[in-house]
Amino acid sequence: MKIVHVPCLEDNYAYLIIEEESKEAAAVDPVEAEKVVGVANAYGVNLTTVLTTHHHWDHSGGNEKIKQLVPGIKVYGGSIDNVKACDVKLENGQRISLGSNLTVVSLHTPSHTKGHMSYYVTTAATHHPPAVFTGDTLFVAGCGKFFEGTAEQMYESLCVTLASLPKPTQVFCGHEYTVKNLQFALTVEPENQKIAQKLAWAKQQRQANLPTIPSTIDQELETNPFMRVHLPQLQEKVGCKSPVETIGEIRKRKDNWRG
Repeated sequence: MKIVHVPCLEDNYAYLIIEEESKEAAAVDPVEAEKVVGVANAYGVNLTTVLTTHHHWDHSGGNEKIKQLVPGIKVYGGSIDNVKACDVKLENGQRISLGSNLTVVSLHTPSHTKGHMSYYVTTAATHHPPAVFTGDTLFVAGCGKFFEGTAEQMYESLCVTLASLPKPTQVFCGHEYTVKNLQFALTVEPENQKIAQKLAWAKQQRQANLPTIPSTIDQELETNPFMRVHLPQLQEKVGCKSPVETIGEIRKRKDNWRG
């Protein structure tokens, strides 16, 4: 499995997931269709699949165009998410094969949108860790706004569904928000050295115009305040009594934070 970042718009990422043996590839959220197809051509791969995380235009807005550019390509999206140009409506836990070695499992991770899907990709090759494409549900050190859902749903999506993936799973999210997210995370947990270290690293990456993505589930459990809400000391810090109340409070603080 090879994963290629395709920076789009101002701070979005589309991705190519390439099954290296067959050269078959899927595009995740190819909002700038021409750009994504150009990168696919440069890698000499056969684009067969579009995986759409959610219906917001900066993720699904390239679907119609990519269908014009690549006849026969299939667009996948969440069954209740009203994704543009969607051919296959996915339920939680459905499997898609990519080439002979890759399996993609759709994970329903609602709150940012009702039908938001994350895509968990595993390979038959044992040396490559799994990957998960989390759109706007899980960011590096952050999470999406609860536009169409609740704190309960975001807790379930982050702290149950995604947190239960194997710890080495690489996390590929929809936006380059890492520096800001880590700066905010430090306001919640000022004594967390892992956050401070990752922030220093992320700033260096961005200065060199390099992505801060992927993270891993393991790193998120150590540095992402939204995935640490089960910790009594964190609940206490923000004056809450339960994980769900805590995730809601931290999201409210983030929404009002001007950094």
